[in-house]
Amino acid sequence: MDRTNSRKSPKDDQPRAVTKKIRPDESGRPGASNSIVRRRMQSTPQANNPLERQLRSVLHRHGIRFRTHYRLVRLPRRSIDIALVRSKIAIFIDGCFWHGCPHHGTTPKANRAWWVKKIEANRIRDAETNTILRRLGWKVVRVWEHDDLHAAAQRVVRAQMFRRHYAPRMSHDR
Repeated sequence: MDRTNSRKSPKDDQPRAVTKKIRPDESGRPGASNSIVRRRMQSTPQANNPLERQLRSVLHRHGIRFRTHYRLVRLPRRSIDIALVRSKIAIFIDGCFWHGCPHHGTTPKANRAWWVKKIEANRIRDAETNTILRRLGWKVVRVWEHDDLHAAAQRVVRAQMFRRHYAPRMSHDR
């Protein structure tokens, strides 16, 4: 459990948090290294985050209509961040930390072994999702959080134009 003490820090005359490491829960996840980290991780939105909303806005301005957090029957416990169902285009917005960006991904120092395993599991699940969707006839577009949103939108526009004009009619099988 967290314990906070509002004693002043001698260096900067600011209240400081005195924390006790939080114990792992039943799932085996380690506890947060301190209450500040815990609050930051808990407040990170999994869906409808600012980057996702911005990309949806750019796509909408391009006249693209879509569904959000679209679930496929054949993909239990997984959803497509932005789905162009008629064109069968699946768009995922991947955070550099959570999905292990090769350029910007970092590994926390606290609970390092657990985080390495967790991020690698995310990468494996992403690759499996890509494979399953492609077998079902979907075009997968992955956008890193550091990618330019307008360039990402252009990739989606090109993929949609290609599918409309060159790809055979696809079923809307979920």
